[in-house]
Amino acid sequence: MFSRVFSPVALENLEEITDNFEETINFEKKIYKKIRSRQWAEVVNIYREHFDQAHKVMAMLRETVVHLAIAHGSEDIVEELVKIIDDNKDRFKNVLQYKNDQGDTPLHVAASTGSLSTCVCIAEADPSMGNERNKEGKSPLFLAALLGRTEIFFHLHSICESHLDTSYYRKEDDLAYRILLLHGELATCVDENGILPIHLLAEKPSAFRSGCHLGWWSIIIYHWTPVDVPKKIDKSLTRPLNKRREQKFPENHQTCVSFIQLLWRWTIIQVGEIKKIKETHRLSVKIMKLCIKPISVEHYFDGGTNPWLTRYEDEDLSFIAAYRAIVSEYDIHPQEEKETPILSAAENGIKEMVIGILHKFPMAIHDETRDGKNIVLLAAKYRRTQVYELFRKLKAIYGLKHIMNSMPQGFLHLSNNAGKTPGEIFMEKHKTLVKKGGKWLIETSNACSIVAGLFVTVAFNMSTTVPGDVDDNGYPRLEKELAFNMFAISSYVSFYSSLLAVIMFLAILTSGYKESSFRSTLPMKLLLALTAFYVSIASTAICFSAAHFFILR
Repeated sequence: MFSRVFSPVALENLEEITDNFEETINFEKKIYKKIRSRQWAEVVNIYREHFDQAHKVMAMLRETVVHLAIAHGSEDIVEELVKIIDDNKDRFKNVLQYKNDQGDTPLHVAASTGSLSTCVCIAEADPSMGNERNKEGKSPLFLAALLGRTEIFFHLHSICESHLDTSYYRKEDDLAYRILLLHGELATCVDENGILPIHLLAEKPSAFRSGCHLGWWSIIIYHWTPVDVPKKIDKSLTRPLNKRREQKFPENHQTCVSFIQLLWRWTIIQVGEIKKIKETHRLSVKIMKLCIKPISVEHYFDGGTNPWLTRYEDEDLSFIAAYRAIVSEYDIHPQEEKETPILSAAENGIKEMVIGILHKFPMAIHDETRDGKNIVLLAAKYRRTQVYELFRKLKAIYGLKHIMNSMPQGFLHLSNNAGKTPGEIFMEKHKTLVKKGGKWLIETSNACSIVAGLFVTVAFNMSTTVPGDVDDNGYPRLEKELAFNMFAISSYVSFYSSLLAVIMFLAILTSGYKESSFRSTLPMKLLLALTAFYVSIASTAICFSAAHFFILR
């Protein structure tokens, strides 16, 4: 039958092709069986002896042996395979650039699996692979950054000649911060959707302190835990818990000791988690500042344009005109522009970003969404109380300050038709706010000063009392006791902190309550007074506990 359709020569070629195909399939089955059984030594020998056939992409799996070795083998096996490829590079070029069905090269797979030595080995063999992209347009550098492989990223960056991408901001904050330090120009780059890095950061409220809700205990730990940015958390914090030598206690004390150990473990773990959160917040603020610093006004307000059109706008104006004509004729709706970062930050309750953007771009306060909602309305709609309170209390003062700095010299002293200057009008408009604020400060200071005065009296009595009395030489009998030292120190701190609180509350009561005082002077006095007041309460409690220890003993 075939002889009627094909000539003898064609039949002979067809049989040869069929035989070659069967031979290839059998060879691939053989090498794949070795890979599945993890006989890597035999796989390396076959790869070396039959390199002409073994280096190709396997027809069954659509991957090379190197792909499979990286995914399932050891780093030593991959290094041997790469060495064999390097020995045959004169006959077969770009073997390491062969791709699988997803368009991934071996370096893509190595970056995804997190093998540093494998990535370095492949990159040194072919440095140009850093620019290779898969079907999704991702390079090995992109995958390393996206998955947070910090060491792999910087090793590949130093070896390969590759271009960075703004999408590196989506994952590891520490890595994003280091990338920005190396390439600050990335802050002004946009992705395929015209989105700036600051847009991505504005969608991560949990990366900032204002968007992270903590309990009262976590807030205390957060406030007093020191962090070093951009260093990572020391993993050795929890090691002493596992390696601690068991101590033997009497049976009647064992329950209490077990409870204390459990509480201590929980505290250490809690401190580690809070420290990591605080490091993330500090890094995010630094990243935000690096992102905002190089952005110009044009980049900020036009950050949502289509980069594909922008690229050709200066080259081919006729093409742009034709595109716009087609859009208008067929009622095509192009992709809507992205909201400005300050609107996203207000919507997500990121107070730090709102302040940072307003400091660089004061005109951003007038930004509105497509629905006509401004920053204050967004904060109220999504119940972002921190952002709303920020604008309610500081908008008037900072707005006036910006106007005063932007106006010509002497302009603010001019009067209107009613004979009033801008400053006088501002004061009249805010009389009610000043009156309410002053009334609240007076009531708070009066109440707290009375309580602080009582603490002064109590602390003075405690400081003149010596637990255990004195000996014949006039020295305290219990001066060598730890509890006595705690009593002496805490009574000293309690007396002077409560005295400082009384002085500061009296300073608030005697203040003139000028409009300008509400910006810094009065808040600082109130903060210092309340801090001293709370310190006096805490030290008094410690003093009482230390004195009560002698009674319990």
